[in-house]
Amino acid sequence: MRLGLVNLAYLLGAVLFVVGLKGMSRPRTAVWANALGAIGMLVAIVATLFLSGIVQWWVIVLGLLVGSIAGTVLAVYVRMTAMPQMVGLLNGFGGGASLLVGAEALFHPETFSTQMLVATAASGLIGAITFWGSLVAFAKLQEVVIGGNPVLLPGRHVLNALLAVACLALAVWLVLDPTNPAMYWLLALAASLLGIGLVIPIGGADMPVVVSLLNSYSGMAACATGFVIQNNMLIIAGSLVGAAGLILTNIMCKAMNRSLANVVFAGVGGDAAGGPKADDVYAGKIKSTSAEEIAMLLEGARRVVFVPGYGMAVSQAQHAVRALAAMIEKTGAVVEFAVHPVAGRMPGHMNVLLAEADVPYDQLKDMDEINPTFQQTDVVIVIGANDVVNPLARTDPSSPIAGMPILDVDKAKTVIMIKRSLSPGFAGIPNPLFALDNTLMYFSDGRKAIQAIVTAMKEAA
Repeated sequence: MRLGLVNLAYLLGAVLFVVGLKGMSRPRTAVWANALGAIGMLVAIVATLFLSGIVQWWVIVLGLLVGSIAGTVLAVYVRMTAMPQMVGLLNGFGGGASLLVGAEALFHPETFSTQMLVATAASGLIGAITFWGSLVAFAKLQEVVIGGNPVLLPGRHVLNALLAVACLALAVWLVLDPTNPAMYWLLALAASLLGIGLVIPIGGADMPVVVSLLNSYSGMAACATGFVIQNNMLIIAGSLVGAAGLILTNIMCKAMNRSLANVVFAGVGGDAAGGPKADDVYAGKIKSTSAEEIAMLLEGARRVVFVPGYGMAVSQAQHAVRALAAMIEKTGAVVEFAVHPVAGRMPGHMNVLLAEADVPYDQLKDMDEINPTFQQTDVVIVIGANDVVNPLARTDPSSPIAGMPILDVDKAKTVIMIKRSLSPGFAGIPNPLFALDNTLMYFSDGRKAIQAIVTAMKEAA
């Protein structure tokens, strides 16, 4: 009877996971889809721990309370701009858990079988890579201990290849001779070094792609752990996470027009020596503007497009942007938002922030839809975006972002760039857009700049 209830609960949880993942593909449905996924995980946990008789009900309630408090604290205090590193850290915890479960399984020789031992080796190998790789990704994105620039060690590719061969050899040895637990920890050590070696050469600009890939790894590690402890729900959940992570990684690579191999091995984001220097690109060509001048431009505009970027997220300017968009709409102008697939470091980042400010979904336009219309746009307001609007992607084959699809804002009649300085984006290269004849630079914090424009428009009304 209990086994039937457990399997029924697992089926319900799996359905909720699938429906939840489908709903997360659109901003309009993402909130309830996330809730469905959480409910599915709750069902799976209760079925595993209570219906299977592992713990008493009060232990589950206690765990729910502790987890809810921790989740609430993270939701309140972790900024949206820090979400990629938060995801990376959570990926690491998942990998570490798989590593420890695999180690514990080796203390039960009565359960040994070829399938179980192969799964244990996979759990330790992938779990260790995920754990240490995710910690390095977190440190790079948070810029603690190590900076966001690539760390390009001599002979790193050869070293990583040797570590990979060593990991595979140790995994085979463990399967053939599982009576020596020390072999498992040697495998974990080699995999840990490989995880660090694979991630540390990657620059901060590409780290979100790596976080997505590590998310896939954590799912595969969980799937392997499911085979170790013979838990169907863990196998299903791990498979879904692994597949979803790979799909997201592929989407992000396509959005940058780069292969995964280029992201992992090229070390983009380091020293940009050899390319154009900022002084050569900007010298004598930058035209500053003011909130009052921007207000006058907006009063006569018939079509205005906002381009949100990482700077909007950092300054939490989304509510001020919504207020300015509403004022512009009152003048009879058409207002839209151009969202690049990887703006703000991760897909959907800008969509979430704008939805938080109640920006209508039909005003959010993806890159393919909005690009053909920029020539008919009177004013484009770029808030903290850089690489995703850099025309070097179209014009310079030697640029680190060459071929990356960008928002063609330079084709608009007037471009307002809101940035605190002329500092480069994540790719570390200057942006010729800043020096174009139709570009005006407004140097300020994103939220303060938008609020100043709102005030100027009110005073001019």
